[in-house]
Amino acid sequence: MLSHTGNATDPTSFIATSDGGQIFYRDWGAKSAQPIVFHHGWPLSSDDWESQMLHFLGKGYRVIAHDRRGHGRSSQAVDGHDMDHYAADVAALAAHLDLRNAIHVGHSTGGGEATRYVARFGRGRVARLILIGAVPPLMLKTTGNPGGLPIEVFDGLRQQLAANRSQFYFEFASGPFYGYNRPGAKPSQAVIWNWWRQGMMGSAKAHYECVKAFSETDFSDDLKNITVPTLVLHGSDDQIVPVADSAPLSAKLLKHGTLKIYEHLPHGLCTTHPDTVNADVLKFISA
Repeated sequence: MLSHTGNATDPTSFIATSDGGQIFYRDWGAKSAQPIVFHHGWPLSSDDWESQMLHFLGKGYRVIAHDRRGHGRSSQAVDGHDMDHYAADVAALAAHLDLRNAIHVGHSTGGGEATRYVARFGRGRVARLILIGAVPPLMLKTTGNPGGLPIEVFDGLRQQLAANRSQFYFEFASGPFYGYNRPGAKPSQAVIWNWWRQGMMGSAKAHYECVKAFSETDFSDDLKNITVPTLVLHGSDDQIVPVADSAPLSAKLLKHGTLKIYEHLPHGLCTTHPDTVNADVLKFISA
């Protein structure tokens, strides 16, 4: 159970977890409007959704985003860095805010969090789900998932994080996350440093353990259990969550899944191409 520690008129607030943590969230817009809940990627924060939040706030929606435990402004929890805890935190937030008929939008790791939340806790509260560059069904290569990435890839992420997190995050944002390592790309230093800033706000331990959560969690059963209409968006040049072993497989497991692949777009497409993504999300949720 979580308790509220902000005030009713404050657009940014915290809720306290039963294990002593604090989860930061922002809640903008009329309480009577349909809510959209945004779930951020690793190792970022709710700041990563600002362009989407402002856009959909302007369209008359109530927009909500939180910093996952151990990320951003939320407290640096020692434990609970797994999808079950992440989803339970969202469930407690949704219950506290009494969110009904909600739309959940998850990017990357946040897509896994949103998937587990909707599958386990969303009945009666969720209207639609949007997964963008999301980690489901399963990133890790296994006997049952031969197209996944080998464990050495994720071991490498952990090793780089532990050795020099600041340098690793700078290089990650400067290269594959936004496709800035591609020929002809025009890197935005402001975007790179904003990514770095968000990452360095969080807990190194939480980020380290989250690698296991986003790479080794199998969301196949969650996807099968989701009954709400779901839009699956992915860039064909996603170097972080390769498209072939993610979006098309998720769409097949969903009861009411719609798949759209953007040619040549990177993992961080919500930042590099917000107008494109926002338009497709708005069309889907307005239908």
